[in-house]
Amino acid sequence: MLRQISCRIESWPLSSPFRISRGVKTAADVVYVEITDGSFSGHGECVPYLRYGESCESVAAQIDAVSDAICEGASRDELLSLMPAGAARNAVDCALWDLEAKIAHQSVSSLINVGTLNPITTAVTIGLDTPEKMAAAAKPLKGAPLIKVKVDANDPAACLRAVRAVIPDAQMIVDPNESWNADLLENLQPLLSDLKTTFVEQPVPAAGDESLKQFEPLVPNCADESCHTSEGLEELKDCYQIVNIKLDKTGGLTEALRLLARARELDFGVMIGCMVSTSLSIAPALHIAQKADFADLDGPLWIANDRQGGVILSDGKLSLPKESLWGNTIYI
Repeated sequence: MLRQISCRIESWPLSSPFRISRGVKTAADVVYVEITDGSFSGHGECVPYLRYGESCESVAAQIDAVSDAICEGASRDELLSLMPAGAARNAVDCALWDLEAKIAHQSVSSLINVGTLNPITTAVTIGLDTPEKMAAAAKPLKGAPLIKVKVDANDPAACLRAVRAVIPDAQMIVDPNESWNADLLENLQPLLSDLKTTFVEQPVPAAGDESLKQFEPLVPNCADESCHTSEGLEELKDCYQIVNIKLDKTGGLTEALRLLARARELDFGVMIGCMVSTSLSIAPALHIAQKADFADLDGPLWIANDRQGGVILSDGKLSLPKESLWGNTIYI
């Protein structure tokens, strides 16, 4: 029997607005994919991102364009040439992983030899707001081992000081989402160091990476929007010390595993990140998290009502989703 593939656009309201330097989200708009062979069904999810020229409609159209090839049995490796890296390929790739694991009566973690998955420490995000409101948002997070603070170029020092006053001991990631320039980054180095910042995520626009060459930071820089796939990763060596792997950028778990391997070859630190999504997006990313230095997988925690069996944050660790959600995966 030929496979069948379907996709639909879903909108998941957030429990509170999610603010970054580019704007505000009130819902996670995702594209859900199901691929079935008549006996088993694989599921995947992606989050289209306007920053990369994506919309739910354009992603659904990309998936429709390859549906015949998928139905006729195209493999994950063939998918790499059928579709460009991005959200659409991510949803299809992850659905194929899920289907493959079910057909083989194995877990995805077994198929990629990461073994039993462990709960992971994840960053919890404090969205961009006034310093006073960010301090208030930080209060419930006291005791969190790792926080991520969204800032822009409008007095980031005040925002960071306000959060640090409330949470003095956690590791802290600072994320300007491309809103700074090299001069501001350099001027903030002493403060970032004094506040014990773990690293700064994508401080400057991806098109401005050249401005970071020969820059010797007091605090490491992490490439997010500048890092998509394993191709050309060595070009970031003079600009960044850490890379952020997101499956919606790599185009799925298949390429994410390649990016992880290449990043380690080049001695990059590695973070696994996510978009604001449901736990169906996070389940595949947890396989990369087992080998990463940092995880930023709190996207589903912003959802008012996540998918059944989704992740839960407990004592700073992300408890893992039910094995039925994705990948037949067995957890500790």
